[in-house]
Amino acid sequence: MSDTNYQKEWQSGIIDPLNKGIGTLNAPLAPDAANALPWNLLKEDLSLPTAVLYEERLTHNLDWMQRFVTEYGVKLAPHGKTTMAPKLFARQLATGAWGITLATAHQTNVAYHHGVRRVLMANQLVGKQNMQIVSRLLEDPSFEFFCLVDSAELVDQLGRFFSEKKQTLNVLLELGPVGGRTGVRDNEQQSTVLAAVKRWEGSIALSGIEVYEGVLKEEADIRLFLQRAVQCAKDLAQQGYLSHRTAQKPAVLTGAGSAWYDVVAEEFAGADIGVPLDVVLRPGCYLTHDVGIYRAAQEQIQTRNPVARKMRSELLPALQLWAYVQSVPEVDKAIIALGKRDAAFDAGLPLPVRRFRPGQDTVPAESPAHWEVTGMMDQHAYLKIAPGDDIRVGDMIAFDISHPCLTFDKWRHLPVLDAKFNVLDIVQTFF
Repeated sequence: MSDTNYQKEWQSGIIDPLNKGIGTLNAPLAPDAANALPWNLLKEDLSLPTAVLYEERLTHNLDWMQRFVTEYGVKLAPHGKTTMAPKLFARQLATGAWGITLATAHQTNVAYHHGVRRVLMANQLVGKQNMQIVSRLLEDPSFEFFCLVDSAELVDQLGRFFSEKKQTLNVLLELGPVGGRTGVRDNEQQSTVLAAVKRWEGSIALSGIEVYEGVLKEEADIRLFLQRAVQCAKDLAQQGYLSHRTAQKPAVLTGAGSAWYDVVAEEFAGADIGVPLDVVLRPGCYLTHDVGIYRAAQEQIQTRNPVARKMRSELLPALQLWAYVQSVPEVDKAIIALGKRDAAFDAGLPLPVRRFRPGQDTVPAESPAHWEVTGMMDQHAYLKIAPGDDIRVGDMIAFDISHPCLTFDKWRHLPVLDAKFNVLDIVQTFF
């Protein structure tokens, strides 16, 4: 889809009374016109439930991660699948990101048509139509693209396709641990992949090494795996597979999800493989963070990593869901108009943290510590309360979440709020 078509989609009325989480409008809203509207969450100008982002915390997290990678002298290609929000991609790139990591040809297409010109697809490119999407994008000489290979069969399929197109595809050799996900497991498998790369010289350009360490759970195992990747990159350089990489287009050594990026930085930073090299980290969840699995991971990073400790600040949760109390059918139970269609629940249920009573309160207060979501259905959440708690139908409750990836993909639009809950912008997602 072209940039013009994306603009037409906005102009056709994407943000209107039927769209989830956005207030009533009589006419379409231009992409950057939100801050001209006098919307405020606490004044009930937005339809609830809605997911919201907090501007000050987004800015903090953007700066925090960029400073972290700068300390190590490595580069950042945040994983865009977390948000699939081009406005957020643009902010990450403007803050200094090397490129955007994505997982599919569709995601790559979305990013390209919103101005992203370097994509690391941390996945295999499989299938005719997916190859065709990438081929069309490669017709633009300003677009740089990398994908992964871990089998001779896939290299042959890619080689045949891109040789017919008279194009060259940059690929990264993916390494994988035994029992893990994708990636070559041993030297024998690696040799068959490298032989296939040689068969398609001119159409397939081996450009570096990729790993995903998140399938391993123990730090010692992760470090050994990362050390294997560095040695493999050295071997490939010595064998001439990376000789086409230059100071202008270095080889790539990349890893790091959102849980172990500090360990990857420690093991990969300063790697000398004999050819120009970009070390690229790929965390994605840092931008909004959470109060569940990634807060737990970040607490470990803050403990074990000297650079994180030196920075004297932490990542902050920047994504919340707001919803109404819709029923209090029992003295120890309230029903919230929030469900599995609205929030991730795979890594922990939403956590109530703030409450607000429209028409009475002036600012949100902390929720009682004993309030707890005990279950969710499609559009309902069960909130455990205590007899006598001050809670009424129509109260607004803010929930923190665990796992931003599976919350973002439930929302087409996310308002961005300032410290007074005014709407500054609206972020659109393209899942």
